[in-house]
Amino acid sequence: MNIQEFYNYFQISLGVADVVKEGVFLGFILVTLGGALMATCSTRTIRAIFGLVVCFVGIAGIYYFLNSPFVSLMQLMIYVGAVAITIAFAIMLAEPDENKRAAKTPPLAGPFAVLLGASVTWALAAASLGAKWMAPAIVVNEGTVTQVGEALLTKYSMAFELVSIVLLLAILGSLVVARSGRDKEC
Repeated sequence: MNIQEFYNYFQISLGVADVVKEGVFLGFILVTLGGALMATCSTRTIRAIFGLVVCFVGIAGIYYFLNSPFVSLMQLMIYVGAVAITIAFAIMLAEPDENKRAAKTPPLAGPFAVLLGASVTWALAAASLGAKWMAPAIVVNEGTVTQVGEALLTKYSMAFELVSIVLLLAILGSLVVARSGRDKEC
């Protein structure tokens, strides 16, 4: 199969738009996984926070790709704009403790974690592939900002208030971390 036949195959069977959509979705997944790996594998805290922000941006891109721009915007505003930045401020305000070193992990901890993660992923994939999925209900909803605002202040008001409590706790936690970093008598 030469390049022209390969191009014609994808243009006819999948369509160029479908290939681009799949590529964009895969790109968001790779950004999310790359950010998560950076957040978990980094030895420096600031790099780990940056990895967390990259992961949150990738998740927001996935939400946007799944035709949910409001949830995507909320992901960016709440997690990137509030939680991650609050964590960054707390870490930057805290005094570094040079005497305290991280404990060494056992040599089998890494392979065990990979094995555990792979087994959970395999179990979830097997369960999702073996299940009978119902067809999604057809819902005609424009999803305007007015409708979302009315839903947030009527039907989902409790969830809306719980998000504000989570943000308040994140701010208070950052202040506690910053204060205990400067003054050891917290």
